[in-house]
Amino acid sequence: MNNVPNNETQKRHCMVVHAHYPMAETRVQREAEALLAHGFQVDVICLLWPGEAAFEVVRGINVYRLPIHTVSKEQSLISQLLEYLHFFVLAAFKLTRLHLKKRYNVIQVHNLPDFLVFCALLPKLGGTPIILDIHDVIPEFLAARTGRSLDSWLVRLAAWQEQLSCGFADHVITVTEPWRQVLVKRGVPQEKTSVVMNMADSQLFHPGVRQQVIEQRDRNTFHLIYHGVQTYRHGLDILLRAVAQVWDQIPELYLTLHGEGAYRGELERLVGELGLTDCVHFTKRYVPVSELPALIANADVGVIPYRTDIFTDGILPTKLMEYVSLGIPVIASRTSAIEAYFDETTIEFFAPGNVDDLARCLLKLHTDRNRREQLVQNGTKFREQYKWGKISTEYASLVVRLSEKK
Repeated sequence: MNNVPNNETQKRHCMVVHAHYPMAETRVQREAEALLAHGFQVDVICLLWPGEAAFEVVRGINVYRLPIHTVSKEQSLISQLLEYLHFFVLAAFKLTRLHLKKRYNVIQVHNLPDFLVFCALLPKLGGTPIILDIHDVIPEFLAARTGRSLDSWLVRLAAWQEQLSCGFADHVITVTEPWRQVLVKRGVPQEKTSVVMNMADSQLFHPGVRQQVIEQRDRNTFHLIYHGVQTYRHGLDILLRAVAQVWDQIPELYLTLHGEGAYRGELERLVGELGLTDCVHFTKRYVPVSELPALIANADVGVIPYRTDIFTDGILPTKLMEYVSLGIPVIASRTSAIEAYFDETTIEFFAPGNVDDLARCLLKLHTDRNRREQLVQNGTKFREQYKWGKISTEYASLVVRLSEKK
């Protein structure tokens, strides 16, 4: 902004997140930088990678890192809980010390876990508004991870801590309208909730990037891409089996799987078993957000092959918005969250878990260039309605309103 307040009048905002900044949570980075652009001073309390500085200024954001030994997401729930508790204690002390020094106007705590919001207890008692930003709804996440029902004691316990955490917060943000409705049904007042979607930054992800890339690429290939975490629920084995079905009909097919995760080894084994080593390429090198558009813009089609369960059915993948923002046609599982924002005019849907149906979609988009162009053109309305510039301004306005209630 042109008129940035001086240090005496500048509003101060602190975010707490159990993740590495800026590499692990692009949502946190986008929100922090949106507030910075609207005149806030922004601090982030997060995890420390080995070799990182405990304090660093990243693109104008003050980053305070805490030395926590992190465990794999595939470790036991007890190990994960102990890690969360360790971070909770250190974050509470760090946040309290910083607040006594800086007097934050608003504090925003990101889950997982929900109960991390209580690290802002002392600032809350002093009247500072607290935001709980729910990236993932924990009861559904836990039910899907453990195979338990929503009525099991463990999931009910997770729902209880969610209710307490939302009750403690002055405002609750989540990522999609379906998940906001889930929170409202569980007792969070509707007027206390907002949606801030994980839209791609339109200054980085836009059709012009892809246009520049495809002008220089080999047009004799049919390039598929999936980027992001590789776990069982993301359905990448389904994608590989569908590719194996159609490769003899699309010999120029090429699939890039960018990212890593607990399922990576199984996927590499399956590629060998299916004889796909010549057409499937794995890459896991870290790519800054600023370089990601150029990496994925080379693709002809982006694929979101998620399995559906009580958790993934509510996910609106960030990668989906990035594909659409770049003007890349998308094949995606037909889930409730995706259908809440897209229809058959903007996405080529297939039945979740159905290898044959996904193979059908691959063949269809390979042979029908007009259909691919139609999907891209129809995605323009979505890009305009939900562009990050608009969402970030609404988010910053919400934070300003909360800060004025103090």
